[in-house]
Amino acid sequence: MSTSVEAKEPTPVSESNREPRRRWAPSVTTVGLPVLSVIAFLVLWQVAAASGTWSETFVPFPSTVWHAFVNTMTTHDGVRGYQGYLLWEHLYMTLRRVLVGVIIGVGLGVILGLAMGSVSWLRSLLEPWLTFLRALPPLAYFFLLVIWLGIDEAPKITLLALAALPPAAVATTAAVVAAPVGLVEAARALGASRAQVIRDVVVPSALPETFTGIRLSVGMAYSSVVAAELFNGIPGIGGMVKDASNYNNTPVVLVGIFAIGFSGLIIDGLLRAAERRAVPWRGKV
Repeated sequence: MSTSVEAKEPTPVSESNREPRRRWAPSVTTVGLPVLSVIAFLVLWQVAAASGTWSETFVPFPSTVWHAFVNTMTTHDGVRGYQGYLLWEHLYMTLRRVLVGVIIGVGLGVILGLAMGSVSWLRSLLEPWLTFLRALPPLAYFFLLVIWLGIDEAPKITLLALAALPPAAVATTAAVVAAPVGLVEAARALGASRAQVIRDVVVPSALPETFTGIRLSVGMAYSSVVAAELFNGIPGIGGMVKDASNYNNTPVVLVGIFAIGFSGLIIDGLLRAAERRAVPWRGKV
């Protein structure tokens, strides 16, 4: 009796089996690597603090910073947070100042950028002043703002607005100047007015770079917030950091730095999401 053995072909991997792998691979990269970097940072920090090379005033233990974080978030031994305000109240005041300053600075910067990009003589007139303002560190003119406007909210908001204005204006100007000439000429040939060309051709083409300028503006405002809260900055993260540094309270200073950094990451993520919705064609055309 002869038996025939049929060769079995390997079962092909279906597309449905491949899809989970494709979905998981980006997740591991985008989530796993940042978590791994945070763990590595904490380990190195613990090793540096435990080595005794530096005093705890310079390099406190992560547990000490965590304890300071808990203290600033709660009422302990009759003390409410730091200087009578909880950490979220300090952060709220800082974010409110940044928000108002960014809205003013970015709004004026985008309008100025559209005008400068559309009118060449206006660009030649104002561009040196924008460069001059962008090159100035915040502390260079903050004390002048205090003399002019006092120590209340006005100099803080003004400083943040001045820090946010140049990046938005420069990015918008460059984007408007770089608008596709072919599309502009085609719109004019079809009878579009100057206002219609700007609205329907120039502004959409400038949106990607404008969003980049907005993100840079928010970063500049955030980097200036400690300077903005040097005077009468409590409640406020910058004021908290400044006050804690006066007493060499490094754990509280680090808590403030981490609060600014993490909130900045969240805000930048929200801006990225808004950019993807407003400019879905970026990187595709």
